[in-house]
Amino acid sequence: MTSEQTTPATAAASGPRTLPPFRADHVGSLLRPAALKRAREEHGAGRIDADELRAAEDEAVREVVALQREAGLRGATDGEFRRQSWHMDFIYSLGGINKIQDGNLRVKFHNADGDIEWAPPSAHVDERVRLDRTIFADAFAFLRDTVADGITPKLTIPSPSMVHYRGGRAAIDESVYPDMDAFWTDLTDAYAAQVRGVYDLGCRYLQLDDTSLAYLNDPEQRRHVAEIGGDPEHQHETYIANINRAIAGRPDDMRITTHMCRGNFASSWVASGGYDFVAEALFGGLDVDGFFLEYDDERSGGFEPLRFVPKGKQVVLGLVTSKRPELESKDALKRRIEEASRYVDADQLCLSPQCGFSSTLEGNNLTIDDQLAKLRLIVETAEEVWGGA
Repeated sequence: MTSEQTTPATAAASGPRTLPPFRADHVGSLLRPAALKRAREEHGAGRIDADELRAAEDEAVREVVALQREAGLRGATDGEFRRQSWHMDFIYSLGGINKIQDGNLRVKFHNADGDIEWAPPSAHVDERVRLDRTIFADAFAFLRDTVADGITPKLTIPSPSMVHYRGGRAAIDESVYPDMDAFWTDLTDAYAAQVRGVYDLGCRYLQLDDTSLAYLNDPEQRRHVAEIGGDPEHQHETYIANINRAIAGRPDDMRITTHMCRGNFASSWVASGGYDFVAEALFGGLDVDGFFLEYDDERSGGFEPLRFVPKGKQVVLGLVTSKRPELESKDALKRRIEEASRYVDADQLCLSPQCGFSSTLEGNNLTIDDQLAKLRLIVETAEEVWGGA
């Protein structure tokens, strides 16, 4: 540890953070309550209308905001309760992109009991990409008006990379985009307009969720990229450059973070591997204010890649798993924070779950009470490590 670094034991002098990401934070999605799941099923079956579903969503969001306040968090999301999945609802809302439900795309998830093969809907770019309206505007406005004073509302959206990663060039009509540079220009322009739109609604904490930058650490995923015609050695650099283009015009008082994980569906994952392959380009080159990083088990590798994180950027250590109900040891969390502080100053560190609790409406295999206990543990541990409330 260098002489200018602090350890968690001495970091308390720096106190809590007043700007996001906060010392105790969370990724975004939260477990859907049973009443909301029932309402969604009833709406799908045509037994309740859109207004009745919206009323059920509103009530569920009020309750989950109260849960986050009860846990002691300084930021709050709407749990992504109005979405089917963390990313596809947004992607399908971009102009020029259509939903493809053909079952040809199969994703293999892994868990302690074996493998799950899932055939999610995919997307195809059939026209020029554009932003017809600010996506999730009504959802964010409701969250903004629901949080109490002193709580910062956070909006989560998928990063531009997610529009490209799953299908690659084959998912983009060559008659529309014979030149991929034009595709990236249109896509990043649409994202820049989205950033301006949510800022005008009062959003000061925006998170870009990105599995691709974590997936590319896995040699199996790089092989997949090569198979679909991509450039596995440099694709992460393309993604970083285009995320930067998308957020280049953000206002000075808007904080933007990114979250990276290796897949999260029903307590299962897709990829493995430390951050080493992307670390230098990612941490040194991505123009965000903070990185939410999955670090709940050995699949995420060690903390050594954090040496590339420059001063002025926060690292939110995802040490608490959202995939299992067992509660982590507070002492073990503190030891891991101290270990991470060997590579990046402890004052640049924060604590969170490793991923969302419900990246899709199904949710992970734990209860809402388990979820609350984990959020409280994060808040208590952060207070003991960095001080403040």
